[in-house]
Amino acid sequence: MKVRFAPSPTGLLHVGNARIALLNWLLAKAAGGQFLLRLDDTDTERSEERFAQAIERDLTWLGLEWDAFARQSDRMDRYDAAVEALKAAGRLYPCYETAEELSLKRKAQLAAGRPPLYDRAALKLDDAARAALKAEGRRPHWRFKLEPDAIEWNDLVRGPQHFEGHNLSDPVLIREDGRPLYTLSSVVDDAELHVTHVLRGEDHVANTAVQIQLFQALGAPVPTFAHLSLLTDAEGKGLSKRLGSLSLESLKAAGLEAMTINCYLAALGTPDAAEPTATLEALAAGFDLTRFGRAAPKFDPAELEHLNARLLHVMPFADVAGRLSGLTEADWLAIRPNLTKLADAEDWLAICHGQVEPVLGDDEGFLADAAERLPPEPWNAETWGHWTAAVKAATGRKGKGLFLPLRLALTGREHGPELKSLLPLIGHDKAARRLRGEKA
Repeated sequence: MKVRFAPSPTGLLHVGNARIALLNWLLAKAAGGQFLLRLDDTDTERSEERFAQAIERDLTWLGLEWDAFARQSDRMDRYDAAVEALKAAGRLYPCYETAEELSLKRKAQLAAGRPPLYDRAALKLDDAARAALKAEGRRPHWRFKLEPDAIEWNDLVRGPQHFEGHNLSDPVLIREDGRPLYTLSSVVDDAELHVTHVLRGEDHVANTAVQIQLFQALGAPVPTFAHLSLLTDAEGKGLSKRLGSLSLESLKAAGLEAMTINCYLAALGTPDAAEPTATLEALAAGFDLTRFGRAAPKFDPAELEHLNARLLHVMPFADVAGRLSGLTEADWLAIRPNLTKLADAEDWLAICHGQVEPVLGDDEGFLADAAERLPPEPWNAETWGHWTAAVKAATGRKGKGLFLPLRLALTGREHGPELKSLLPLIGHDKAARRLRGEKA
């Protein structure tokens, strides 16, 4: 099996792109296959190298390493060869209508209640008529002549698909300036780079019907196709106008973990809830394309945030070691249950090892007495229980009246990780000084 992710470097990757990339990667790895990254950069007016670099950077951040790489801009000679083959077979023909003329034709067809199909007027031109159009300075675009036959395939997500060739419009494959369009270059690449499975959005279904005939015209094997429903927002609306805030760069900048995004996107569109999973390999082991349905999945940033916290709560120290300066395994195990973003850990590290302005309120006497009862070090997870039991016995305090003043003095916060874990990290000296109202 060989799959491909083929973005155009005309902008930043967003969650919709990332989902297609991820599911292709999982499909390939689950079958022991290969994942090809192909940059569809024949649109020279909009493609930019900075976006190409950003795509590679984002995929690397997600952990989606590719087994092979290609750029369409490096393969122009292959498209030229395909064009010549199609011309020789009588399947590619020149058309001289302007964009305005084609628009008028479409409007007339729609007004008459007919589908806006190209009328193949160019096929009726003789040599003299074509010469006259060229003399006017017109340059042809080239269309692929579809056969009227039925076009069928078994889609791995949508099931059996059926189109009639005579109900489809001959697609333009070559622009007036000679550049190939997506329909041609994508088919040539899929054929020559030996792509066996094409997994993409359902907005390409009609393209697939056309491309199947193009594969056949070029004498190439037709890949297996799967078309996924497109993402919507939490209210069921399309994402197209809101993608700026859902780029991978923005999600990374917001402090979300790459594996959080992978886990969430891998479950979207299935009946399964997203679960925190440590590795892409574990996701691939459980990947099943038949779990994806036809309903449009809803992308909910709130669910993503919640999943991020759940992932951090079970993340082993080895996965974060080195990402935060001075972090020890004891620190991590103590503070991770209270995190929603990894950056939150810095605040708790500062509370444990830096200086804290204690909050004493009206409890100075109680806290000073509690300081006197601090046991000597070394401390462990049992120290907090033994100490608070002694303070309770001496003062008669219990419940919130006992624990909240201690937490406020030791951490300056009303809420946080369990103090049985934090207290050994804070240490005797800092704890005693904070309980007495000193900044420590």
